[in-house]
Amino acid sequence: MPEIYLLEEWKKGFRMSGGRTTGVHDRLARRRRDHEPPATVAERGWKYHHLGIPCENPRPGERHLEHLKIHVAGFETSPYGIEWMRFEPGCPVSELVRTVPHIAFEVDDLDEALRGKEILSPPSSPSDGVRVAMIVHDGAPVELLEFRKRPR
Repeated sequence: MPEIYLLEEWKKGFRMSGGRTTGVHDRLARRRRDHEPPATVAERGWKYHHLGIPCENPRPGERHLEHLKIHVAGFETSPYGIEWMRFEPGCPVSELVRTVPHIAFEVDDLDEALRGKEILSPPSSPSDGVRVAMIVHDGAPVELLEFRKRPR
């Protein structure tokens, strides 16, 4: 069974490895072909949500998420789901997310999606009806989001 790291354990391992993760725990059984979608989409049913890109300079139309000490811009207007993220000093977000772009997927069951993954930040609820967590794959941060289904 792959190891699951708690956030503090992961940070320690990240620092000790010189900024690289020490292992890759979620590999495909076979190589992906050029025309095939990623396994998370094709086999697990994850849906692309956004690409978060760290930046240092203010962007037009950015919003301040005061409780997270983050300024975000672009998500609401980008046809590709690009979200620019600028971090204030003291921001509680991990160093990896503050320095490396991340891809985000919507998942139906966050707990199931996290099973066997290297966890960077455990599940939290940044807003009503939303649960998020960050995992690490091959040194890259990946955000997973679960939205509470609203009755129609």
